[in-house]
Amino acid sequence: MKKIVLTLVALLSMTAAMAENEKTEAVNYIQAYDMNINMNSLAQALGLSFDQQDVVEDINRTFNAELKNAAVASNADERKALFDKAVAKDLKSLRTVLSDYQYRRYVMLLNVTLSNRGVR
Repeated sequence: MKKIVLTLVALLSMTAAMAENEKTEAVNYIQAYDMNINMNSLAQALGLSFDQQDVVEDINRTFNAELKNAAVASNADERKALFDKAVAKDLKSLRTVLSDYQYRRYVMLLNVTLSNRGVR
């Protein structure tokens, strides 16, 4: 009886440790994929007009929502696919709004940000 109880306690302890690891991993993805940025700083860095700033803010809001969906994806392949799709859609949308100089600068800032977060 004592062996059964000890085995059960060990099994429950291992299960709890694995569940904690999964929870921590999910939180790390959510934090890394959170792209809330200061729009005033971005507008200043890119030299956006007021009209451009409004449109870029809307596009960024959509981008952030899509990245949050990617962060909670069930497996790594699905997460990567959703992430790549969100980035491609963001860049395509911004390409129509920004000038060539602004777009190149935005791509540079996005790449640096994603690299710093360890996403790319």
